[in-house]
Amino acid sequence: MKLDILAFGAHPDDVELGAGATLAKEIANGKKVGIVDLTRGELGTRGTAEIRDKEAASAAQILGVAVRENLGFSDGFFVNDKTHQLEVIRMVRKYRPEIVLCNAIDDRHIDHGKGSSLVSDACYLSGLVKIDTWADGKSQEKWRPELVYHYIQWKNLVPDFVVDVSGFIEKKTAAILAYSSQFYDPDSAEPETPISSKNFIDSVNYRARDLGRMIGVEHAEGFNVERFVAVNTLDDLI
Repeated sequence: MKLDILAFGAHPDDVELGAGATLAKEIANGKKVGIVDLTRGELGTRGTAEIRDKEAASAAQILGVAVRENLGFSDGFFVNDKTHQLEVIRMVRKYRPEIVLCNAIDDRHIDHGKGSSLVSDACYLSGLVKIDTWADGKSQEKWRPELVYHYIQWKNLVPDFVVDVSGFIEKKTAAILAYSSQFYDPDSAEPETPISSKNFIDSVNYRARDLGRMIGVEHAEGFNVERFVAVNTLDDLI
């Protein structure tokens, strides 16, 4: 299956938090979108890997993504090396996306920065013909995505561009809250974490509202780039 967009996250829920509304909008516009989680989030303070597997499936259904896979890397301990790069390359070559989204370039959780560089490096290497990878008993053809974008996570990084996601924040919120083990629940007996507070969930919305305010729309999501943002004409900017 060829996808238009493939979004990677170090943990289940990273993609939803960083780019859920953008993906929902792209899907509504007819794009084929997939998600690949690098780990199962097994080191998370709340819940279990098995619970998060089910939550990730529910979130994917809410967003309407065509496929979701998990590479099963070690939460907290995966590294950007040949072994891990080859696994990511297999996903890129399997789905042949034009656009890849991945973790924030710099962030509070160490896996986010590692995931960012791992996926970015693998996207480049995936275009080299002399790197051999196999899937389903067949040799894969080289493939390099046209664009790699990094969504913004815990830290308030300054985006290089923002996407108008007005009308899609509700779907993003529903996909996030599918991870009921992780986020705000006043009746939960689980330990408190930085992302389990009501303030954190509220911050996802007010960040989107603030970015939207900056471009004159209701809600927006921000991204960082690895190369100059190019437009065909001045009219391309909104």
